[in-house]
Amino acid sequence: MTPLESLLQFVRFTHLTHKVERVARIPGETRYANTVEHSYQLTLLAWYLIEKENLHLDKDLVIKYALVHDLVETYAGDTYAHGTEGKENKALREHEAQERMASEFPEFKDLHAYIEAYELKQDPESRFVYALDKLIDPVNIYLEDGKLWHEKNVTLQEVLDYKTEKIAVDATVAKYFEELVVLLRKKENTLFPKN
Repeated sequence: MTPLESLLQFVRFTHLTHKVERVARIPGETRYANTVEHSYQLTLLAWYLIEKENLHLDKDLVIKYALVHDLVETYAGDTYAHGTEGKENKALREHEAQERMASEFPEFKDLHAYIEAYELKQDPESRFVYALDKLIDPVNIYLEDGKLWHEKNVTLQEVLDYKTEKIAVDATVAKYFEELVVLLRKKENTLFPKN
Protein backbone atom coordinates (compact mmCIF):
# COMPACT_ATOMS: atom_id res chain seq x y z
CA MET A 1 0.00 0.00 0.00
CA THR A 2 1.40 3.42 -0.93
CA PRO A 3 1.60 6.23 1.65
CA LEU A 4 -1.33 7.98 -0.03
CA GLU A 5 -3.41 4.79 -0.05
CA SER A 6 -2.76 4.40 3.68
CA LEU A 7 -3.81 7.98 4.30
CA LEU A 8 -6.98 7.49 2.23
CA GLN A 9 -7.80 4.33 4.17
CA PHE A 10 -7.48 6.15 7.49
CA VAL A 11 -9.54 9.12 6.29
CA ARG A 12 -12.27 6.66 5.21
CA PHE A 13 -12.15 5.21 8.72
CA THR A 14 -12.63 8.66 10.25
CA HIS A 15 -15.70 9.12 8.05
CA LEU A 16 -17.21 5.98 9.55
CA THR A 17 -17.07 7.48 13.04
CA HIS A 18 -19.55 10.14 11.91
CA LYS A 19 -22.06 7.39 11.19
CA VAL A 20 -22.10 5.98 14.73
CA GLU A 21 -25.29 7.37 16.23
CA ARG A 22 -25.55 7.61 20.00
CA VAL A 23 -28.73 7.74 22.05
CA ALA A 24 -27.93 11.29 23.09
CA ARG A 25 -28.66 14.68 21.61
CA ILE A 26 -27.09 18.06 21.47
CA PRO A 27 -29.64 20.30 23.23
CA GLY A 28 -31.87 22.01 20.71
CA GLU A 29 -31.31 19.37 18.04
CA THR A 30 -33.84 16.76 16.99
CA ARG A 31 -31.32 14.19 15.75
CA TYR A 32 -29.04 12.11 17.90
CA ALA A 33 -25.39 13.10 18.18
CA ASN A 34 -22.70 10.94 16.64
CA THR A 35 -19.49 9.64 18.16
CA VAL A 36 -17.40 12.44 16.62
CA GLU A 37 -19.58 15.18 18.13
CA HIS A 38 -19.58 13.46 21.50
CA SER A 39 -15.81 12.90 21.52
CA TYR A 40 -15.14 16.49 20.48
CA GLN A 41 -17.37 17.85 23.22
CA LEU A 42 -15.76 15.53 25.77
CA THR A 43 -12.27 16.59 24.67
CA LEU A 44 -13.03 20.30 24.99
CA LEU A 45 -14.81 19.84 28.31
CA ALA A 46 -11.88 17.84 29.71
CA TRP A 47 -9.41 20.51 28.62
CA TYR A 48 -11.65 23.23 30.08
CA LEU A 49 -11.92 21.51 33.46
CA ILE A 50 -8.18 20.88 33.65
CA GLU A 51 -7.61 24.62 33.24
CA LYS A 52 -10.55 25.77 35.37
CA GLU A 53 -9.79 23.43 38.26
CA ASN A 54 -6.01 23.68 37.86
CA LEU A 55 -5.84 19.90 37.78
CA HIS A 56 -2.46 18.23 37.91
CA LEU A 57 -3.15 15.96 34.97
CA ASP A 58 -1.18 15.40 31.79
CA LYS A 59 -3.31 17.53 29.45
CA ASP A 60 -2.00 15.91 26.28
CA LEU A 61 -2.77 12.45 27.62
CA VAL A 62 -6.28 13.50 28.65
CA ILE A 63 -6.95 14.94 25.19
CA LYS A 64 -5.72 11.75 23.53
CA TYR A 65 -7.85 9.56 25.80
CA ALA A 66 -10.90 11.71 25.13
CA LEU A 67 -10.34 11.48 21.38
CA VAL A 68 -9.99 7.68 21.38
CA HIS A 69 -12.32 6.69 24.23
CA ASP A 70 -15.19 5.62 21.94
CA LEU A 71 -13.26 4.96 18.74
CA VAL A 72 -13.94 1.21 18.90
CA GLU A 73 -17.62 2.07 18.44
CA THR A 74 -16.76 2.81 14.81
CA TYR A 75 -16.97 -0.94 14.27
CA ALA A 76 -18.70 -2.10 17.46
CA GLY A 77 -21.55 0.42 17.50
CA ASP A 78 -22.81 2.35 20.51
CA THR A 79 -24.59 0.58 23.36
CA TYR A 80 -27.32 2.62 25.05
CA ALA A 81 -26.72 2.88 28.79
CA HIS A 82 -30.36 2.45 29.82
CA GLY A 83 -31.30 -0.18 27.26
CA THR A 84 -30.73 -3.90 27.09
CA GLU A 85 -29.90 -4.31 23.41
CA GLY A 86 -26.26 -5.12 22.79
CA LYS A 87 -25.15 -5.19 26.43
CA GLU A 88 -24.56 -8.94 26.58
CA ASN A 89 -21.89 -8.87 23.87
CA LYS A 90 -20.60 -5.30 24.19
CA ALA A 91 -17.17 -6.30 25.53
CA LEU A 92 -16.70 -8.87 22.76
CA ARG A 93 -17.79 -6.45 20.02
CA GLU A 94 -15.44 -3.77 21.32
CA HIS A 95 -12.54 -6.20 21.62
CA GLU A 96 -13.09 -7.40 18.05
CA ALA A 97 -13.33 -3.78 16.87
CA GLN A 98 -10.05 -2.95 18.57
CA GLU A 99 -8.37 -5.95 16.93
CA ARG A 100 -9.77 -4.93 13.54
CA MET A 101 -8.43 -1.40 13.95
CA ALA A 102 -5.02 -2.78 14.94
CA SER A 103 -4.93 -4.99 11.85
CA GLU A 104 -6.08 -2.20 9.51
CA PHE A 105 -3.71 0.42 10.95
CA PRO A 106 -0.73 -1.44 12.45
CA GLU A 107 1.49 1.58 11.84
CA PHE A 108 -0.59 3.73 14.24
CA LYS A 109 0.85 2.15 17.37
CA ASP A 110 0.10 5.15 19.60
CA LEU A 111 -3.60 4.97 18.79
CA HIS A 112 -3.83 1.34 19.87
CA ALA A 113 -1.72 1.96 22.97
CA TYR A 114 -3.94 4.84 24.09
CA ILE A 115 -7.12 2.86 23.53
CA GLU A 116 -5.74 -0.01 25.62
CA ALA A 117 -4.49 2.31 28.37
CA TYR A 118 -7.83 4.10 28.49
CA GLU A 119 -9.69 0.81 28.86
CA LEU A 120 -7.45 -0.26 31.76
CA LYS A 121 -8.13 2.98 33.69
CA GLN A 122 -4.90 2.66 35.65
CA ASP A 123 -3.87 6.31 35.57
CA PRO A 124 -5.68 9.42 36.82
CA GLU A 125 -6.02 10.79 33.29
CA SER A 126 -7.98 7.79 32.02
CA ARG A 127 -10.20 7.75 35.10
CA PHE A 128 -10.87 11.49 34.68
CA VAL A 129 -11.93 11.01 31.05
CA TYR A 130 -14.01 7.94 31.94
CA ALA A 131 -15.89 9.78 34.69
CA LEU A 132 -16.39 12.87 32.54
CA ASP A 133 -17.73 10.68 29.74
CA LYS A 134 -20.38 9.41 32.16
CA LEU A 135 -21.26 12.96 33.28
CA ILE A 136 -21.62 14.59 29.88
CA ASP A 137 -24.88 12.93 28.80
CA PRO A 138 -26.83 13.82 31.97
CA VAL A 139 -25.55 17.39 31.62
CA ASN A 140 -26.72 17.58 28.01
CA ILE A 141 -30.08 16.01 28.86
CA TYR A 142 -30.51 18.44 31.75
CA LEU A 143 -29.83 21.31 29.33
CA GLU A 144 -32.67 20.05 27.11
CA ASP A 145 -35.03 19.89 30.13
CA GLY A 146 -35.01 16.10 30.40
CA LYS A 147 -36.50 15.52 26.96
CA LEU A 148 -34.54 12.30 26.31
CA TRP A 149 -35.33 10.92 29.78
CA HIS A 150 -39.01 11.40 29.04
CA GLU A 151 -38.71 9.83 25.58
CA LYS A 152 -36.84 6.79 26.92
CA ASN A 153 -38.82 6.59 30.19
CA VAL A 154 -35.68 6.88 32.34
CA THR A 155 -36.08 7.73 36.03
CA LEU A 156 -33.72 9.71 38.22
CA GLN A 157 -33.01 6.56 40.21
CA GLU A 158 -31.95 4.75 37.03
CA VAL A 159 -29.57 7.59 36.19
CA LEU A 160 -28.12 7.50 39.70
CA ASP A 161 -27.82 3.70 39.71
CA TYR A 162 -25.95 3.71 36.41
CA LYS A 163 -23.77 6.80 36.83
CA THR A 164 -22.82 7.28 40.50
CA GLU A 165 -20.28 4.49 40.92
CA LYS A 166 -18.74 5.08 37.50
CA ILE A 167 -18.30 8.81 38.06
CA ALA A 168 -16.88 8.24 41.55
CA VAL A 169 -13.55 7.12 40.04
CA ASP A 170 -12.58 10.80 39.77
CA ALA A 171 -13.10 13.20 42.68
CA THR A 172 -13.31 16.36 40.56
CA VAL A 173 -15.93 14.97 38.22
CA ALA A 174 -17.79 13.42 41.16
CA LYS A 175 -18.05 16.88 42.73
CA TYR A 176 -19.75 18.20 39.59
CA PHE A 177 -22.05 15.18 39.49
CA GLU A 178 -23.09 15.74 43.10
CA GLU A 179 -24.01 19.33 42.25
CA LEU A 180 -25.92 18.17 39.18
CA VAL A 181 -27.82 15.60 41.26
CA VAL A 182 -29.01 18.41 43.55
CA LEU A 183 -30.46 20.17 40.49
CA LEU A 184 -31.96 16.93 39.19
CA ARG A 185 -33.68 16.26 42.51
CA LYS A 186 -35.06 19.81 42.65
CA LYS A 187 -36.54 19.48 39.17
CA GLU A 188 -37.27 15.75 39.22
CA ASN A 189 -40.98 16.25 38.50
CA THR A 190 -40.26 18.10 35.25
CA LEU A 191 -37.04 16.41 34.13
CA PHE A 192 -38.17 12.81 34.54
CA PRO A 193 -41.31 10.85 33.64
CA LYS A 194 -43.80 10.09 36.36
CA ASN A 195 -43.76 6.32 36.91
